[in-house]
Amino acid sequence: MKRFISIILVTVMMFACSAPAFAVQAEPEQTAESVANEEDGDCAFIAFFDKLFAKIRAFFNSIKYYFVIKKEGVPNTMNKNAIHMLKSVEDAIGDSFIITTEDGKVIAIDGGYNFETDYFIQYLKAVTGQAVPKIDVWFLTHPHTDHVQVFNEVAENRTSQVKFDKVIHHYAPYEYYAAIDSSDAAEGAEMIAEFNRISKAFPEKVQIINDGDVFDIGAAKITVLYTFDPAYPIVNDSSLIFRMELGEKSILFTGDAAVSAGNKVLANPEYKELLDCDICKMSHHGQAGVSKEFYEAAVPEICLWPTPSWVWNNSHESLVLLTPEVRAWIEEIGVEKNYLSWQGSQVIYTDKTIEKG
Repeated sequence: MKRFISIILVTVMMFACSAPAFAVQAEPEQTAESVANEEDGDCAFIAFFDKLFAKIRAFFNSIKYYFVIKKEGVPNTMNKNAIHMLKSVEDAIGDSFIITTEDGKVIAIDGGYNFETDYFIQYLKAVTGQAVPKIDVWFLTHPHTDHVQVFNEVAENRTSQVKFDKVIHHYAPYEYYAAIDSSDAAEGAEMIAEFNRISKAFPEKVQIINDGDVFDIGAAKITVLYTFDPAYPIVNDSSLIFRMELGEKSILFTGDAAVSAGNKVLANPEYKELLDCDICKMSHHGQAGVSKEFYEAAVPEICLWPTPSWVWNNSHESLVLLTPEVRAWIEEIGVEKNYLSWQGSQVIYTDKTIEKG
């Protein structure tokens, strides 16, 4: 509260100092240069208040979500092998995962829309038990707003609240999507441009991965099965597909991969064999993602659905979604358990028996 009062006082003082005098003065003759300067001043004034209100909003959200997290009973899983699938605070689409390992590593995968940031940060604090938590590796699966805006916000404006050592991706070149005339490509190009701008502040932390890469993040072993292929121009088909071995379980992360990306993995005998997993993250929120054959090759015991209620129930007013069809596939394959983000944030432990936290 003291911080909030200080912000308000500083704002009032700055406004008072910068506000125009109300004495009647003769209007100076306007020139193109003076108009431009005036417009620049207006823009700076607006930008200042935009940032101020963003800080105030974040301050109140941090308090709000602190108590939300306490009520939800989010467990501290540091030094445990656990997967956290975070809910959306507005029942929106998006992927947001936090993973902890037995040797104290913290991994994030995507994060969701910008408005999920404060919940993400408070959740991360609860999971790690740290006032300023550190993410060892942050994966960005593909450049869509519902996946990467939390990272962009943290990396640009919240570095005092969250630290990260490395960010991993395999984005297409900006020019690739900029040359394609579609709203999907335009969103991809915008997110790539934003990442390129933000990451200039930390080039040493950026790592680009490729098909076939194998590496460890502490106790977690990562095998990369698919990265961006210029043969497939849909942004979803640029999603990372990778396998994680953690504790006694294997997990397949698929981003929003669509049929073409999934089929490329299926066409590689070595990679197809590696699809076989204990836990599978449903592609594209459980609809219009990879093919039935992909899930049959994965044959998981458990599926993670980062899915809003209206996608799960196919209840959107103007969209006819494929969720019922995909749900039928999963039932036919014999999946034992589905974890649904629209029912709340989920915790899955990967040692011994799998259980909900």
